[in-house]
Amino acid sequence: MVVGALLALFLLVISIKELKSIAYVGKGVMATKTISVDGTGDAVAVPDIATFSFTVSESGKTVAEAQTLATEKSNGALKAVRDSGVADKDIKTTSYNINPKYEYQNAVCTYSTPETVTNTMMGAPAGVSSVAPVSSVAQVRYCPPGRSVLTGYEVSQSIQVKIRDLAKAGAMFTSIGTLEVQNISGLNFEVDEPEAVKALARKEAIENAKTKAEALAKQLGVSLGRITSFYESSGPMPYAYGMGGGIKAMAFEADARVAPEVPIGEEEVTSNVSITYEID
Repeated sequence: MVVGALLALFLLVISIKELKSIAYVGKGVMATKTISVDGTGDAVAVPDIATFSFTVSESGKTVAEAQTLATEKSNGALKAVRDSGVADKDIKTTSYNINPKYEYQNAVCTYSTPETVTNTMMGAPAGVSSVAPVSSVAQVRYCPPGRSVLTGYEVSQSIQVKIRDLAKAGAMFTSIGTLEVQNISGLNFEVDEPEAVKALARKEAIENAKTKAEALAKQLGVSLGRITSFYESSGPMPYAYGMGGGIKAMAFEADARVAPEVPIGEEEVTSNVSITYEID
């Protein structure tokens, strides 16, 4: 019986300890001795794609008429893009809209010619009036309110094009400008896989922070332990803008056929990290 009682007491104590430890499940012990360091890394990449967009907009008295006109023009532009070697996966419709067109019209004013008008009799007592014939005909002008009238429909389609052969970018952009499309915007040079460039910059930043931490730990006479926190901030990948509105004006006003020179340049992304190490 004594052994049984001792065993029961032992199991009770173990159970209480286990129940208390449940509150700490999944929680790490907060480190009290740490050092924090910052690191910076840069990565440079040459843009490997170019993008631009354009819009086709046509009007008609009916939706079908407007769609037919817009489709004919957009198909012509898409044929030029595909003939330049752009794959279908790199051509994307970003918007397609059908909107009614209204025109505010003023109503036609009308005139009436009543045979009699009510006048206050000359010299008559106040409040006394008479309906008397008049020798001259009085005309009354009436203008009803205007209204909005449906005059037709407008169909617009916006298309974005991605060019992988950058040597053809300038010529393709200029040729699109001669096809009577609207709102040509671009040319923008970008990196197709920006995350890969960011990863390179991050790796360099982590190595830079680690080197700083090791040097600091040596100076302090401590050793580095586990990493307790990590934070990263990086600037957005910049875009290299090409010809913009200049080519648009040249395409519409001069109907230019000569492709301009389009420098591509380089893109640089910077990563900044902050790492906290536990020290022993």
